[in-house]
Amino acid sequence: MSFKVWAFSETPELANEVAAAASGLASGAGGGYTVVSLDGDGSALAGDDKLVLKASAPLAPSPDLAAEALARAARESNPDVVLIGSSRNGKEIAARLAVKLGQPCVSDLFGLSVAGGALRGKRNVFAGKLLAETAEPLPCVATVKVGSYPSLPASSAKALEKELGELKPTTRVIERREKKRGTVDLRNAKLIVSAGRGVKKKEDLALISDLADVLGGAVGCSRPLSSDMGWLPEEHHIGLTGVSVHPDLYLAVGISGQLQHVAGIKDSKVIAAINSDKSAPIFEAADYGIVGDLYLVLPAMIKELRGRRH
Repeated sequence: MSFKVWAFSETPELANEVAAAASGLASGAGGGYTVVSLDGDGSALAGDDKLVLKASAPLAPSPDLAAEALARAARESNPDVVLIGSSRNGKEIAARLAVKLGQPCVSDLFGLSVAGGALRGKRNVFAGKLLAETAEPLPCVATVKVGSYPSLPASSAKALEKELGELKPTTRVIERREKKRGTVDLRNAKLIVSAGRGVKKKEDLALISDLADVLGGAVGCSRPLSSDMGWLPEEHHIGLTGVSVHPDLYLAVGISGQLQHVAGIKDSKVIAAINSDKSAPIFEAADYGIVGDLYLVLPAMIKELRGRRH
C-alpha cells in the first residue's frame, strides 16, 4: 500500500477516535493506516497495524519529546499524513512535528479525504458560524477535531515496538502544579445538563447536579464557570474552546448562548434551554425553551421527575 496514514494521540481513547478518521482516509485513498503511541504496549489501541515508540526516558508527558519521537520515526516511514487528536497537547505536538518535518499543519479537521495530491477537510471558523474547506499539499500534519469521529474499539493485534534511543528535550520544567480535574466524559454523554452565568453561586450547582442525576445525564457548563470562576474542572467546559458534544438531549440552564458555546452543541439531537431573558441568543439555537427563573423552574422539574420514578 503506497498511501500511508499515521494516527496518534497521547491518550488511547482519543487515539482510537483519530484511528477512525485515519481508517476512512486510508480506505478512500487505497492505502493503509498505523496507530502510533508512545511508551506502553499498544494493547489499548485500535487497528491491525500498531507502532509503539520508546526511548531511554518516558515520552508521553512531554510535547517536546513526543514531537521529536514522532519526527524520528516518520523520517524513516514517510507517512503521507500524520493525524493527531486535537487536544491541547495534541495541537502543540502537531505544530512542533510539522516544523521538524518541514510540512504544513492544519488544525481541527473533520470530513477528511485525499484528492489532487492534497489532504482535504472541513473545519469550523468564526466561532462555528461558517464551515471552511481546506486543501493541504501532501505530505502534511493535521489535527482531528475531538468528537467528530466515533472511537474504534481496541484490537488484539500485537504492536511493533521501535526503540529510538536517547532523546534530549529542548525545554526544561521549572515547576509542576496539580490541576483540578474531573472524571466526566461529555463527548460520549447521551444527556447533558449544562450551567451558565445564570447560576448565582457555586453551591447552586447542586440544582444542576440534581437535575442531571434524575435525568441520568452528565453536568456541563459554559466557559465562565470553569475558566473564569473555577467552579467546575475544564473537562466540563462545552464550546469552541472546550468540548464539542452531540448528546440526544442538551439542556442549557442559565446560558446566554454566545456563538462560542453554540458551536460546541450544534450537533446535539435536541437542544432545550431555560433562561429568564426571553431575548437570550440560546433560544435561537434551541428546539424547546422555557422563559423563567431557573431557581423556580429547576426545583419544580426535579420534583416532577422524581415523582414519576415512584
